Amino acid sequence: MLAITNGHISDTAYDSPNMNDTSKQKAGRRWWRTRTATWVAAILGILFGVILVPVGTATASPVCQLYPGNPAATIDALRFACSTEQTTQFYLDAAPGPLPQGHTNGWVVYPKETAQIAPGIWTGKNFYGGGFLQNRLTGANIEGWPAHAYIGTSMIDGKPTWILDYSQSPTPRVVDEIREITPGVWFGYSFVRTPFGLLGLLSFVLA
Repeated sequence: MLAITNGHISDTAYDSPNMNDTSKQKAGRRWWRTRTATWVAAILGILFGVILVPVGTATASPVCQLYPGNPAATIDALRFACSTEQTTQFYLDAAPGPLPQGHTNGWVVYPKETAQIAPGIWTGKNFYGGGFLQNRLTGANIEGWPAHAYIGTSMIDGKPTWILDYSQSPTPRVVDEIREITPGVWFGYSFVRTPFGLLGLLSFVLA
């Protein structure tokens, strides 16, 4: 089951004191693949009635860092150069910042299997007044999956963050949280509440 310890996302099935860092990273990648990508892809396929075909991965950026004033470079670094540990640290270091306004584009960052299929299913979020927002779905940018945004407590580190509450949507157990990690770029996580606790679905970036 997913565990959040000292601000880091881990899983009790592999986060053992007898494992070195390399083994943990490899096991963590296996956890994302086996526990998240497969069933998320299956659920999305059922919901939207599409055939999910992986697409090519862009060339990796050589440097994982934030680029204030250059959202595109920051997005590429997050998607193609940074590890889960590095993206998590960017999130932990950030304050909530302002809530996005208007049209934002979105990309799944991890797990990579989901990131490959996501562009044909989810393209971003549209933020309106009063904290209301809608997700944009498929290449036709159809609005759906409404949510309400408010400042709440992060499920990762217990500090303030923007909570995107989907309780009035078709998936009421899903909840996102986001922070502005550099001007105009928000990084966040999607979770689902289960009878066994909180399960991490994916991480994503908005700009």
